[in-house]
Amino acid sequence: MKKLALGLAAAVSLAFAGSATAQTYPTKPVTMIVPFAAGGPTDIIARIVGDHMSKTLGQQVVIENVAGAGGTTGITRALTAAPDGYTIAMGHLGTFSAAPATYPNLKYDPLNGMQPIGLAGGTPILIVARKNLEAADLKAFVAAVKANPDKFNEAHAGLGSVSWTTCTLLKGQLGVPKLNAVAYRGTGPALNDLVSGQIDFMCDQIVSVAEQVKAGTIKAYAIASAQRSPALPDVPTTTEAGLPEYQIEAWNGIAAPKGTPKEVVDRLVDALNKALNDETTKKRLLELGTVIPTAAERQPDGFAALIKRDAAKLDPALKAAPK
Repeated sequence: MKKLALGLAAAVSLAFAGSATAQTYPTKPVTMIVPFAAGGPTDIIARIVGDHMSKTLGQQVVIENVAGAGGTTGITRALTAAPDGYTIAMGHLGTFSAAPATYPNLKYDPLNGMQPIGLAGGTPILIVARKNLEAADLKAFVAAVKANPDKFNEAHAGLGSVSWTTCTLLKGQLGVPKLNAVAYRGTGPALNDLVSGQIDFMCDQIVSVAEQVKAGTIKAYAIASAQRSPALPDVPTTTEAGLPEYQIEAWNGIAAPKGTPKEVVDRLVDALNKALNDETTKKRLLELGTVIPTAAERQPDGFAALIKRDAAKLDPALKAAPK
């Protein structure tokens, strides 16, 4: 009886502690690690979403940029922090779905070793080229690349980046995996060289390239999604342009260390939901070309399923790609 009483007391104590955590969290600012430099697509979305999450949580969500190794340095730091909800991460397709196939010695497990919070936004991928590239449309571009792959230079923002990941998938589907690729320290420098005509093409998120496409400093062949984007309504989908097999969307989502208490996870999920339901926040994201996640994708289970689905899709091409 004494052991039973002690067991009941312990259970009650744990339940009370969990309830107390739910009621008091957070009592100090929450650090959201962005594993890339300030000003990039992930950083922009993190700041927009984090700004509204701060209002719901009653504590500031502080963005900390920790760049390096295709984003894996920052994600490692976030996911190895104490699982108390005070250190979370805004990662993307590359850091969560592509990283296991890209980095054999990855120090975190995005499929089983972290606590997903939810999807914060989808970012369609565009195939873009220097404005004076001879190929007039996607069919002509594909034909030219297949015929003379050694004459084309691709820009990307580094191993494991979204631009590298999504163009690697494209090159695998076109049968030119060894096409010359030039690595940059980030999307900005790569895009600068595309605009100046020193590089032929790249694949990147609409958030990064929409303004240059609108300005005519680069041209867009297609968007790799099922529908056209309201942000660039004149750009055809890959299906419309003749390459229906190339369908890939980048995205940004929030995760916490494995073992984060459910009550804390629920508070973060609620804050994310309220941010994405806020009309001002939605407007800011939509103007960038971001796709607002569904209610299911904003939940931990829905986000986890997306990570696993895209990992399975990318795994063969990324493992076969020259590193």
